[in-house]
Amino acid sequence: MNSLLHILKRNYVSIFTLAIGILSISCKEEVQETTSKRLIDYVDPFIGTGGHGHTFPGATAPFGMVQPSPDNGTEGWDWCSGYHISDSIISGFGQLHLSGTGIGDLTDILLMPTNSELDVALFGMERDSLPYTSLFSHVSEVASPGYYKVDLKKPAVMVELTSNDYIAFHRYTFKKSELPSFIVDLGYAVNWDSTTDSGLVLENENLLVGYRHSTGWAKNQKVFFAVETTAPITNATFVTDRKVLRDVSKAKGIKTGGQFFFDRDTVSTVELKVAVSSVNIANAKENLLLFGTSNTFDDVQKATAKRWDATLSKIWVETPIDSLKTIFYTALYHSQIAPTLFSDVNGEFRLQNDSVAKAKGWEVYSTLSLWDTFRAENPLLNILQPERVNDIIKSMLMYYDEQGRLPVWTLYGNETDTMTGNHGVSVIVEAFLKGARGYDVEKAYEAVKNTMMGDIRGLKFYKEYGYLPYTKLDESVTISLEFAYNDWCVAQMAKALGKNDDYDYFINRSEAYKYLFDAETGFMRGKSEDGKSWNEPFDPKYSNHQEHTDYTEGNAWQHSWFVPHDVQGFVELHGGRDSFTKKLEQLFTESSEISGDNVSADISGLIGQYAHGNEPSHHIAYMFNKAGLPWKTQYWVREILESQYSTGFDGLSGNEDCGQMSAWYVFSALGFYPMNPASGQYEIGSPIFSKATIVLPNSRTFKISAKETSSTNRYVQSLKLNGKMSNRTYITHEELMEGGTLEFEMGPYPNREWGK
Repeated sequence: MNSLLHILKRNYVSIFTLAIGILSISCKEEVQETTSKRLIDYVDPFIGTGGHGHTFPGATAPFGMVQPSPDNGTEGWDWCSGYHISDSIISGFGQLHLSGTGIGDLTDILLMPTNSELDVALFGMERDSLPYTSLFSHVSEVASPGYYKVDLKKPAVMVELTSNDYIAFHRYTFKKSELPSFIVDLGYAVNWDSTTDSGLVLENENLLVGYRHSTGWAKNQKVFFAVETTAPITNATFVTDRKVLRDVSKAKGIKTGGQFFFDRDTVSTVELKVAVSSVNIANAKENLLLFGTSNTFDDVQKATAKRWDATLSKIWVETPIDSLKTIFYTALYHSQIAPTLFSDVNGEFRLQNDSVAKAKGWEVYSTLSLWDTFRAENPLLNILQPERVNDIIKSMLMYYDEQGRLPVWTLYGNETDTMTGNHGVSVIVEAFLKGARGYDVEKAYEAVKNTMMGDIRGLKFYKEYGYLPYTKLDESVTISLEFAYNDWCVAQMAKALGKNDDYDYFINRSEAYKYLFDAETGFMRGKSEDGKSWNEPFDPKYSNHQEHTDYTEGNAWQHSWFVPHDVQGFVELHGGRDSFTKKLEQLFTESSEISGDNVSADISGLIGQYAHGNEPSHHIAYMFNKAGLPWKTQYWVREILESQYSTGFDGLSGNEDCGQMSAWYVFSALGFYPMNPASGQYEIGSPIFSKATIVLPNSRTFKISAKETSSTNRYVQSLKLNGKMSNRTYITHEELMEGGTLEFEMGPYPNREWGK
């Protein structure tokens, strides 16, 4: 029954799409110029595939389980997604990919079409030794939401990819009638990933099944799969750990693979449907049966395009500048790729301890890049995807049941413990305070409290000293500041639930930032366990990546501002508004050199010492609002919008990080941003669109207008909320979700009286 309900729920997507489409048509009539373009036509998946964006250009459905995409086969940081625009070789097409992370993993279940018999003994080798790689030209590449196409030069095959929630669809068009075939290489791995066990079975002439177990960033990743072909497989050659196997129907070993041949006289085009599961082959076959077998490539491509158009149509923007629409809708697209669906159609999924759990009537999500996404991407989902937010929280609580604490960074069901703080706490509290209740609230509170009362990841010393001494753990300043924010979040949830003793305890702990502020230098600094001695020598521009450092992926300039929960207390530490804003302005105007011999590559997108290419800087420009100088926020936000994003391959100034870099743009381009996500306030910035409409649940809309906005007219002269003048530098989540209007009057000079 649960599987049936799940399938019905998935089929209702078309009904939801129709409803959104009807509402969007009315919005389009009001705020969108007459155009034949669909919103997906503004999306360019190649943005971020250059520079350090680390995005992939392949196909995926919104929050889909699979992401079929080209893999270059190159090792290196800029190939974390498997692909970089600078490369000219494709090694194959994996089914799972990460969007914009700083660590490489996945690219599992590599497929590649070919037109000649290959030496399968070379499978699982480094790229230069692989027999199936192909040169390609970027001119032949086409990508749009849910679709990717490329022409391989040798073996002269056109490859097309699409996907729905569960199934990756490949279509190979063989331009020469030689020996049409495809390979599967389960030993293929790049970056942190390596295969530990794999197997392949040709069950019948149209069905290939198998598994790949690996270790890497995800220490215990198990992927089971089923591949269905529209043309019969007439012959096969297998390989096990470089040993060629003929006249067999299966292979098992560490690195296995095979080449699978079609009839050369009858096959010029073939479709492959690839289903995956974290649980077993039977579940992969069930996913395939329900979402793959009866679907054609063209039908799925059209359906996924419609779903993306419906997803993007929750925000309509109006501007005469098409490039701004491209940047905006690509950002909105990138911000809804992850988290990714992880449970099978029957609700089952694998945990890192190899137990199999089951979600009944809801969907489990993984790829939880919480250190990044708690800042803006999760807040965006609370507006655009409130029902999905409930499932994400329930997923986090399932991980809590298994590991006794909330997730930090979950990849394919595995806790990676990547990055600092405990932002599963932040995400749950923010959603709770914004009204999400589709989960066990008391259990959620237990989880956030118990997570922050633990001893690991620096919490033991943090509780003992009130901060984390630099003598106890690296990155102590960043960890302490983030724990302080996590504590503030727990305090807010405790207060809302009437747990007053807990509120008092955690609100007191949330002042940990005060221990680390050095009034003499104006920076947050590493402090010894004696409570008096600073870490010396001190250079605020110095960066040392991960080792012997007080800061995570940055320096003192970038990490001395994370006090979003108590900006007024922070201002007082600086000696008042003038001293605070002078230091804050200096962040943007200081020279941009970074000192040190092991500078973090994550420090990018520099404006002065402000580093937009990494998340710790993302809230900083909005802090001027809280210090009574909102025109400074308006100036610097506009500078960031215009200098750190573009329509180029390198159109992101740093790692996309599962939607966070893009979510910053979506919010800021609309004119507001969740500087403190759990506060329920959005700080006013500088909108770039003359009109924008957010389509909300219950057929409500929130309309934003800024008629004279431009690069020159970046300053707010006045603001009306629902027709009434507002002198506040923020709006609330409740005001936004109720629907209404926000009217900006913009001008070329600051109005120093507004927002005081």
